[in-house]
Amino acid sequence: MKKKTFLLLVLTLTTTISFAQWKPAGDKIKTKWAEEINPNNVLPEYPRPIMERNQWQNLNGLWDYAILPLGEKEPNNFDGKILVPFAVESSLSGVQKELGKEKELWYKRTFTVPSNWRGKNILLHFGAVDWKADIYLNDVKIGSHTGGFTPFSFDITSFLTSGNQKLVVKVWDPTSQSDIPRGKQVTNPEGIWYTPVSGIWQTVWLEPVSPKHISHINSIPNIDSNSLKVEVQTENTTSSDLVLVEIKDNNKVIASAKSVAGQTLDLHVPAAKLWTPDSPFLYDVTVSLLEKGKTVDKVESYAAMRKISKRKDADGVVRMQLNNEDCFHFGPLDQGWWPDGLYTAPTDEALKYDIIKTKDFGYNMIRKHVKVEPARWYTHCDRLGILVWQDMPNGGPSPQWQMHQYFDGKEAVRSIESENNFRKEWKEIMDYLKPYPSIAVWVPFNEAWGQFKTVEIVEWTKYYDPSRLVNPSSGGNHYKTGDILDYHKYPAPEMMMYDPERATVIGEYGGIGLPMQGHLWQTDRNWGYTQFKTPQEVTTEYVKYVDMLMKLIPRGISAAVYTQTTDVEGEVNGLITYDRKAIKVIESEVKRANERVCRSLNK
Repeated sequence: MKKKTFLLLVLTLTTTISFAQWKPAGDKIKTKWAEEINPNNVLPEYPRPIMERNQWQNLNGLWDYAILPLGEKEPNNFDGKILVPFAVESSLSGVQKELGKEKELWYKRTFTVPSNWRGKNILLHFGAVDWKADIYLNDVKIGSHTGGFTPFSFDITSFLTSGNQKLVVKVWDPTSQSDIPRGKQVTNPEGIWYTPVSGIWQTVWLEPVSPKHISHINSIPNIDSNSLKVEVQTENTTSSDLVLVEIKDNNKVIASAKSVAGQTLDLHVPAAKLWTPDSPFLYDVTVSLLEKGKTVDKVESYAAMRKISKRKDADGVVRMQLNNEDCFHFGPLDQGWWPDGLYTAPTDEALKYDIIKTKDFGYNMIRKHVKVEPARWYTHCDRLGILVWQDMPNGGPSPQWQMHQYFDGKEAVRSIESENNFRKEWKEIMDYLKPYPSIAVWVPFNEAWGQFKTVEIVEWTKYYDPSRLVNPSSGGNHYKTGDILDYHKYPAPEMMMYDPERATVIGEYGGIGLPMQGHLWQTDRNWGYTQFKTPQEVTTEYVKYVDMLMKLIPRGISAAVYTQTTDVEGEVNGLITYDRKAIKVIESEVKRANERVCRSLNK
């Protein structure tokens, strides 16, 4: 038998065995991308394109899993196979089982380190694990992480042995049986509250680096001075090591600078090309780490020249600005849920799809609602040109089983542990996302859900990142702090509040419902703020709301968020069905209406 034929036979047998070990669980609706999943090649794209190296190894795929009572030791026998990185409750995991507060989820797999990585330090990266993860390598606990929405990593070099490496991950996730940040996850999903997401839900991967290496990059533009400030964090460097930053336009170096490792660089960007949703120009940025003149690490990144600010217009209304020009932010509430993967899109094409459709609908903004996405989602926003309002996933002791929150002006009373969990994860989220130019607004709280010490949290957020605007609490208890006054009004937009010193926005409105048979998560108990029977009826109502919104803009409204991008579980008020197989409006009419809103402040 020829070698090529033999290898093809082995690959075919391996693929057949993998598919035999895995198939989507349950009978809920699924996206078209679920059919494209190969368990041997799950989410194969480089997971962190804003800081990219040319070597890495994907650890997604079939792992052993077991669910055991809290406090048990590592099992000798596992329950079966789980497809990483899909949460254990999801269909695409192949498991679709609940975890709960009294149990722990165990994962196990082996891997080998490529021989040509010898002499390198090996980093083990997790995109996100919900909620508490303990990591063991070759029977040694190498670290832990809490928080379900941010990436973390370990240098595992010292714990590697020859041959196969044994990797074990133990996860505990109490979801709504606690007050940890968790977004819309609850143990008993109904209405606007959804299925829990436990365990690994973003890519797990290995990366070889030099002992001295670059660990983080943040680029801060200043279009008023045509300059770009680049902050580069490094590991294991000394005062004699240098960092070189090069800015490129179409592969041509237009600016470069060197500094001692740990120093911030300021680079002049001649005739800067500005980033906007209509023209999302990105500069390529190469960052090199030099030891005695020799390059020991190099990463490829990118940056945008753009400015987020606010100012009063000629009528005294505070407007948000993009590149020193008034810009009406208009976009959908985007929750980022999938019927088959829950928090995790089945493929990168699927992840990108919702952003593309948002642009197709004529919007210029997305409000990412009480969820944080994988790094590739934000890069897609940067490249496609969409402004992002980033929510902090809510937690805390708020009555989330109620359909509506009644505001009494009182803040939540949270334990020290609960406060610390919030502060820790909010800082990690901001550290993670600050490099992405599409991020325009930070939103620490939503609708008073666990809202606490608002002024303190908002002032810290503003201090930690003065380059963006801060929306203190979208639709929540209101305090005179931050840059924005945000109220919610369903279903039709109205002028309910106004602040002459901050931008006044309608942070949620709409919710026009249309249950489409064949595309429903559940056949009964579907919910929307209003209910219609055809796409034309929904579109007519949608355009009516836009006409109402247009009349509010001259009176002082500076942004608006329509609920919502897609249906989610029992909610049927999306512009697109939950399975992404049907558009629920007349797209051309919605686009024309939306473009009127986005251009409303143009001079």
